Amino acid sequence: FFLHSPFPSSEIYRTLPVREELLRSLLNADLLGFHTFDYARHFLSCCGRMLGLSYESKRGYIGLDYYGRTVSIKILPVGVHLGQLGSVLALRETRDRVAELLAQFCDRGRTMLLGVDDMDIFKGISLKLLAMEQLLAQHPEWRGRVVLVQIANPARGRGKDVREVQAETYAMARRVNDAFGLPGYDPVVLIDRPLQFYERMAYYVVAECCLVTAVRDGMNLIPYEYVIARQGNEMLDKLLGLTPPAPKKSVLVVSEFVGCSPSLSGAIRVNPWNVDAVAEAMDAALEMVEAEKLLRHEKHYRYVSTHDVGYWARSFLQDLERTCQDHARRRCWGIGFGLGFRVVALDPNFRKLSMEHIVSAYKRTKTRAILLDYDGTLMPQASIDKSPTAKSIDTLNTLCRDNNNVVFLVSARSRSTLTDWFSPCEKLGLAAEHGYFLRLKRDAEWETCVPVADCSWKQIAEPVMKLYTETTDGSTIEDKETSLVWSYEDADPDFGSCQAKELLDHLESVLANEPVSVKSGQHSVEVKPQGVSKGLVAERLLSTMRERGMLPDFVLCIGDDRSDEDMFEVITTAAATSFLSPSAEVFACTAWRKPSKAKYYLDDTAEIVRLMQGLASVSEPQPSSSLHII
Repeated sequence: FFLHSPFPSSEIYRTLPVREELLRSLLNADLLGFHTFDYARHFLSCCGRMLGLSYESKRGYIGLDYYGRTVSIKILPVGVHLGQLGSVLALRETRDRVAELLAQFCDRGRTMLLGVDDMDIFKGISLKLLAMEQLLAQHPEWRGRVVLVQIANPARGRGKDVREVQAETYAMARRVNDAFGLPGYDPVVLIDRPLQFYERMAYYVVAECCLVTAVRDGMNLIPYEYVIARQGNEMLDKLLGLTPPAPKKSVLVVSEFVGCSPSLSGAIRVNPWNVDAVAEAMDAALEMVEAEKLLRHEKHYRYVSTHDVGYWARSFLQDLERTCQDHARRRCWGIGFGLGFRVVALDPNFRKLSMEHIVSAYKRTKTRAILLDYDGTLMPQASIDKSPTAKSIDTLNTLCRDNNNVVFLVSARSRSTLTDWFSPCEKLGLAAEHGYFLRLKRDAEWETCVPVADCSWKQIAEPVMKLYTETTDGSTIEDKETSLVWSYEDADPDFGSCQAKELLDHLESVLANEPVSVKSGQHSVEVKPQGVSKGLVAERLLSTMRERGMLPDFVLCIGDDRSDEDMFEVITTAAATSFLSPSAEVFACTAWRKPSKAKYYLDDTAEIVRLMQGLASVSEPQPSSSLHII
């Protein structure tokens, strides 16, 4: 998909009632193209603010991860069709019209300034005429010597605003001509009839300077066409009195609000609302020395001639091919209807976990290991009260009372919080702070999975985090026993993300010699001891069970975010080692359909809770085959 018009800023776009639906519809494409980085930046800002998506730049390409797919963002302005322009310049009609214009203007010692715009409120025609009035008022030496030819293409629509623009344009042109006109000389020539394309090209050839002063516009290829026309051909060179190979020249005055402005680095850029500045730019263009005009034209022609519409199309197709090269290795699903439709890409082996399948495996196995994340898995992230419900406690206790089960809850929360919340669960194993602390059951002592950490680094990191907390409204610091977490979940999404990147770099710099790792998470930046991960808990559990002569023939691991991927990796690779029974059933399951090392998924926390309740309903205490891992 390529958007040929400007994408609005997030402050404007957010007022649309279907803002999220439109963004998600665009994100169904594999490649999204924009004329300028400003337009792409507005789109990316809207995705961040309204969908919570962040983008990354990898090897020069900008990409958004969305439902298992990477949506590429391409920034490349479209070009002109060189062949078409060249054929029009070669027409006899073009040559004849150029001769007429030379006789009308140049032979009378008058320099032509040219504007070509549609008659609408965004093209800034009246502002251009005001600037012309200012130029003649402040620089009387140009009276009788310079003419602004304004080609006003007929309006594409009808209505009160179009009539008002027309009336204002005509009135302004009359005012300038009445004030500064002379016998046989009108400083403004307003052409409001439809012109043939060859006629427009003829005006380009004769004009010394082209003015594009739109207050808001898309790409606008008028400057590109002007540059190609000024390059001309041998026939036109003879008509203009140029001896081949005579160097060509051109001058452009371009609004900074036009899409082609960034690519024309030799143009005089102006704010069209600043009439004085536009008038001074017109004077600068008229006073410019020949050598400067030659250099600017050469620079523009080099760009326009190499970045034509063919180059744009080839580049776009090449990027589309690059973006889609891994499609053969993925399965794509269409979900939803209408504006809610979205495309999800998954690994071919990634499928939804069937309740019947896992219950059947659960019932026929005798040595089971169950590892569960908490936040976002058993408890929705959006919940304000994060403590477990009585129903959740009852489900966990039922699973734990089945003596064929070893159940572990693995969380990023502190051990004091987990101890308080899950005190009713006597046989539930707990792992706190991403697995740094471990407790096999309620009456056991807390252990550490890695050597006891020296937390003196907190004296360095905490003041840095406090600085960013003071400057980022809505951010907080959570001080755990072995880690520090800076969260910006309630901050402005764009500003919070920007501050998080700065904080990440800052902490990596000041903690470079400390035995810690600095990680970026979902709306957070965390500093924790090196080597700590939830994967350690899975390794510890499976190795302890093996030491006790209990090889699990059923392993279930459920999580929802990046930190749980370590657990998925451990249990899926354990199937090929001596940690599990040769016939073990392994279920690594993530919440929501997204890229993951897990082989299964469930749609939300409600489905996960129903699954656990289903397993609990078929669990029975079996003292005769009691499992004890301590």
